[in-house]
Amino acid sequence: MKRDIAERILYEDNHLIIVNKESSEIVQGDKTGDMPLGDIVGAYIKKRDNKPGNVFIGVPHRLDRPTSGIVILAKTSKALSRMNELFRKNEVRKTYWAVLCGCPEKTEDTLNDSLRRDRKQNKSYSCAPGREDSKKASLSYRILLQHGRYTLAEVDLHTGRHHQIRVQFSARGYSIKGDLKYGASQANPGGSIHLHARKVTFIHPVKKEELSITAPVPSHDLLWREVEKEVEKERAAGSPAG
Repeated sequence: MKRDIAERILYEDNHLIIVNKESSEIVQGDKTGDMPLGDIVGAYIKKRDNKPGNVFIGVPHRLDRPTSGIVILAKTSKALSRMNELFRKNEVRKTYWAVLCGCPEKTEDTLNDSLRRDRKQNKSYSCAPGREDSKKASLSYRILLQHGRYTLAEVDLHTGRHHQIRVQFSARGYSIKGDLKYGASQANPGGSIHLHARKVTFIHPVKKEELSITAPVPSHDLLWREVEKEVEKERAAGSPAG
């Protein structure tokens, strides 16, 4: 069951509202006609604050529909333009948690690839460097823990390519749990995948102070709850995990 927006607000001030997106939600409108997250948040603020007229909600970045986690939304046009610039300059540090099928040989590594996007298929592919329609993609990861046949990896994105994390791990034989599009053998209930936008860190576009936000994993998912609990347990015991 989808939780109310009020329960999923991670941060809010006069300029920004940061929400923990559920995997069933779209960030912006698409051909499904489902209400996008920006509109849901705008309707919530309008009702909560009893605002007349439309509520401004700007969308400076996106998450894939089956992905959960942090989405930053702007409440003013000034905040939107400044957040757009931060994303353009790659000055928003984005950290993801990914539950992988199998376990990479290296406990931490940097992955560099060239990716090409097929818009008709809504899918990206790893390809040879230098191809005209390709873009460079880079991420770093470290393994936080192994949980049965799955591995929890913490991923820092250095570039923001289409389906980047999904493609780069899949190209090495480690699909994200539930991600049928990129090689997983079994779907998750509801079409989600085990990829979660866990944390963002950036300089607030108006207050000019560092802001660091962490999103809890989806509470309805047993595997997510178990791995989060294990990471917190290891952290409490003094392990570097998490």
